[in-house]
Order: sequence, then structure tokens, then C-alpha cells
Amino acid sequence: MAVNRPYGDNKRVGAVRQRSQTQMSNGKWVKRDAETGRFMDVKADARPFKGVRKEAR
Repeated sequence: MAVNRPYGDNKRVGAVRQRSQTQMSNGKWVKRDAETGRFMDVKADARPFKGVRKEAR
């Protein structure tokens, strides 16, 4: 997981580990678990997830 110190300032330090994201054909972003390869979450809008690395196409 990401490091969130100092607590309460609503900032993430570093990337979210063991996760990646890719863009689907409809323009939405989907988050994937790096260990299992399963899709975890789909973003409702067309903006990517914050702090999650993008997969190479």
C-alpha cells in the first residue's frame, strides 16, 4: 500500500504497490491486481486512478 504520513493531510507519498491500470475500449480505466491479474475496480469517469501505474500497451 501507499505511505500516508503525516496522517490527515490527504496526500499520498509514492505509488500504490501491486496494482496497475489500463484503459478499456470505452475510455474508462480499470485497476488490476499485479499478483493475480484479476480486475479489481473500474473508474466511473474517464480520468485514471491516482497513484496507480499504467500498463504498457
